[in-house]
Amino acid sequence: MRIVTSHKNTDFDGFASIIAGTVLYPGAVPVIPRNINPNVRSFLAIHKDLFDVRTVDEIDLDKVRSLVVVDVNQWHRLDGLRKLKARVDDLEVIVWDHHPDKGDINANWIRHETMGANITLMVRQMRLESKPLTPIQATLFLTGLHEDTGSFMFPATCPEDVMAAAYLMEMGADVNVVASLLRPAYGEKQKNVLFEMLKSEERESINGYKVSFHKIDIDGHVGSLSVVAQMCREILNVDAVFGIFTGQRKGKSIVIGRSNADGLNIGAIMRSLGGGGHPGAGSAMVDFVNPDTIQEMITELIQGNQQASVQISDLMSFPVMTISADASMSDLRKILTEKSCTGLPVVEDGRLVGVISRRDFRKVRKSKDMKAPVRAFMSKDIRTIEPGKSPMQAARLMVKHDIGRLPVVENDEIIGIVTRSDVMLYFYDMLPD
Repeated sequence: MRIVTSHKNTDFDGFASIIAGTVLYPGAVPVIPRNINPNVRSFLAIHKDLFDVRTVDEIDLDKVRSLVVVDVNQWHRLDGLRKLKARVDDLEVIVWDHHPDKGDINANWIRHETMGANITLMVRQMRLESKPLTPIQATLFLTGLHEDTGSFMFPATCPEDVMAAAYLMEMGADVNVVASLLRPAYGEKQKNVLFEMLKSEERESINGYKVSFHKIDIDGHVGSLSVVAQMCREILNVDAVFGIFTGQRKGKSIVIGRSNADGLNIGAIMRSLGGGGHPGAGSAMVDFVNPDTIQEMITELIQGNQQASVQISDLMSFPVMTISADASMSDLRKILTEKSCTGLPVVEDGRLVGVISRRDFRKVRKSKDMKAPVRAFMSKDIRTIEPGKSPMQAARLMVKHDIGRLPVVENDEIIGIVTRSDVMLYFYDMLPD
């Protein structure tokens, strides 16, 4: 027997990938975890007869000879399959996973590519094999693709995700049905949790990012907590929200993170806590840990996570061309013209005392002003950035203060300069290898 399964709390991308597995491996049995996303559960309530899914309790694991794992590559995130983990010699394992990190499942065959959605990888293979799809299958696959890419707005989205969506629409996927399936489940319980989250906010600044923590006790089962966490982040307008929910299971906390900040990888943080996810979203189940300790762990992980990101030191120009505060405006114009730059840091006795740019020439009213020292026209409201900060933090400073360059300072010494063009080149992925 061959079975196809995915991670606990299966979302639409995971479920779509399970069904795609039955298309790529005819005869394979689709097996869903006992805990699945509420939207997926609602979908199955109507469509279960079409897909003939089973839970692990309905499978005789001794008869399983082939295991296809989709949208995950970690044993502990599979439901009830610990028995199969020990069968190294007589079990074929196939893995399809789009997450950036390598997992611990040693497969006989693996397709591991970073992509916005796992179903994209499987759609590619179905196209290569010319597998026919029903409109319902195509609609399900498109739903998984939209969910995991945020309708192509999440940073992890790739061009191939968009091409896969176009192909699925050609195969008869109904976008109106997709929209109805992805409508979040939000009711009285979710509203109450959101209200408690807003009341309990603990906001911190970590490496320049606004991060909000919310430790909430849950009475009974409350679904769609990920929807609530996302709404909380949007309302508070912070870079990241972490909901630490206790009470659903004795001795356990569910941690849900949502972020829209470049370089703050929620999925990597959650994997360190034993869960998983994507750069902008993730979750983890943590055993027997005080919520305050979980907050401290996340804070430390965020700080460590930033060090692994692209840093200003990777983008800055050096050595830095500067100009003396006593130099004339005429000297400045000559340097700007010859060096084709738009501004310079101003120094005095080796210290940074200001910044001067082409725009400052607007203050020059008379010809004699060209003989005046740079100090008379420079901006003394100096904004600097440290080499370990991220491009997003630099962009925030530039937008907030309407400046085109930031001296990079370490131990009170200018070690480089980063410009608006440097930051834009990074965001549009035009950095040299």
